[in-house]
Amino acid sequence: MQHAPAARPSPAPVRRLPPGTTTRPLPAGATGPLLAADHPRPGTADQPPRGTTDHPLLAAALAAVLALTASACVGGGRGTEGPVGPVPPTAQSPAVLPSAELPPVLTRGQARAALVGADDLGEAWEPTRGAATWRDELLKATAERPDCRRLLDVLYTEELFGTGAATAPRATAALDDVDGGAQLHYRVTSYRAADLDRTLAWLGTLPDACGRFEARDAHGATRDVRVADLALPQAGDDRRGLRVTVGDPAPDDGEDTRTETGADTRTDTGGGVLTVDLVAVRVGDDAISLTNGTLGTPADAATRTSVEVGADRLTEARRQGRAQV
Repeated sequence: MQHAPAARPSPAPVRRLPPGTTTRPLPAGATGPLLAADHPRPGTADQPPRGTTDHPLLAAALAAVLALTASACVGGGRGTEGPVGPVPPTAQSPAVLPSAELPPVLTRGQARAALVGADDLGEAWEPTRGAATWRDELLKATAERPDCRRLLDVLYTEELFGTGAATAPRATAALDDVDGGAQLHYRVTSYRAADLDRTLAWLGTLPDACGRFEARDAHGATRDVRVADLALPQAGDDRRGLRVTVGDPAPDDGEDTRTETGADTRTDTGGGVLTVDLVAVRVGDDAISLTNGTLGTPADAATRTSVEVGADRLTEARRQGRAQV
């Protein structure tokens, strides 16, 4: 009895390389990127190119290199020679990076809580009714030496830490002594501690640099200005105080103040001398600055109280500000 011959398994279909390919097809079951070389080109013989290796690992590596090259050409566009792979981010200069050590700036409400008021200074003090007339009469002047000229500008404008938006005061208060005629202006400013310290150091040089100098107003009237250190209570992280007096030049100074018509160009201050206390106290990255001026006897107690009370309130405002962050 004859048996039918056993059925032989059908051979696996062999994938022929399309004409124009530059590599062999991937082994059965393997996956890989679709290459532009997989598409046939007309007029090319249906045979594998010379030099093609039969090793599957080398073939896969060659396919990966060709894929990266094709991707770079497509992504770069016409005439573009961009790098292959992701571009590393540009390093940022440390100068523009935010500082983790910089404390939060006080809100305007917290800065207002650090102000002093009329109740802190006594019954004679009340909210101001306007700028004192001696500000224009005696402080709106200039001087030859740059530091002395800057001091006069600070006394007149009260912009001790600068005039930019970054140094604008966060809160201000203005008070009048209705009995003695004094006027006190108080400000809270937030800025970098190093810059605040530079201003304090500059104030410390003025008793030597501008101990006594001559100021002149727009009408040519001259003033005798004297600058001395002012003792302050221990408050804040650092502090500096000056007492500046502005008066008419003494008649024996040897200066002729008369014009060709014989008129005296000096402005009469009523026989008084303007005395202004200029004070700055730093607490961290915040500072208080004040001017306390009068044509009469300076109110030392008002200056000292403003420094002590103001520094304590600013310290507390900063503590509460950090607790809320």
